[in-house]
Amino acid sequence: MDFIAILVIGLAAGTLGGIVGFGSSIMLMPVLVIVFGPLQAVPIMAIAAIMANLSRILVWWREVDWKTCAAYSATAMPFAALGAATLLVLPTRVIELALGVFFIAMIFVRRWMAAHDLRLRRTHLALLGVPVGYITGVVVSSGPLTAPIFLATGLVKGAFLSTEAAASLAVYIAKITVFRSFGALPWDIILKGLIVGSTLMAGAFIAKRFVLKMEPDRFRLLMDGLMLVSGATLLSAAFL
Repeated sequence: MDFIAILVIGLAAGTLGGIVGFGSSIMLMPVLVIVFGPLQAVPIMAIAAIMANLSRILVWWREVDWKTCAAYSATAMPFAALGAATLLVLPTRVIELALGVFFIAMIFVRRWMAAHDLRLRRTHLALLGVPVGYITGVVVSSGPLTAPIFLATGLVKGAFLSTEAAASLAVYIAKITVFRSFGALPWDIILKGLIVGSTLMAGAFIAKRFVLKMEPDRFRLLMDGLMLVSGATLLSAAFL
């Protein structure tokens, strides 16, 4: 029954993530922790996230901005590996507080940049890949952190979803490599991750029809709302 609940929530989480580019880990992680415990939940979610990001790339294959993805991934991957290696060292409350402030601040930064017709360029993404890559190596979900960065490049809808997914896929591969080298990824964990990930992949294909019907301005407004909720959630967790 626990696994059935995980699969149902996974399908819903995959659909949400397929629409906005993130949120799957936020929805699934608490359930995985309850069922499998935190030590198994992190690598299971990492494998599932790889499959989720892969599905978004497949759904929007023709719209991936590979040069933008490469600019970010070149620096983000090695620092994500470093972050994953220090996962158990950094204080969780400090990370939650910093990320919460970052999410909310990026709403206003993105709107200010849009009003002044300013966009992040590939050079900026390469520079941001260092701190952001490291942080995403530590936290479970990279989507809420990378979403505002890729939105600030001017990408929307399918182009945003696929390019952010490709960059996140590279980061998760780096994390998985570290988990495997430290023996935190036995075959039973891999199997569980593949099963959970299959529901996220299915959700991404369901989501495509909703994204196609959504206007770009409405898409940006939805993203701002989710960033606000994510930031407020992390800030409340940091102070509780």
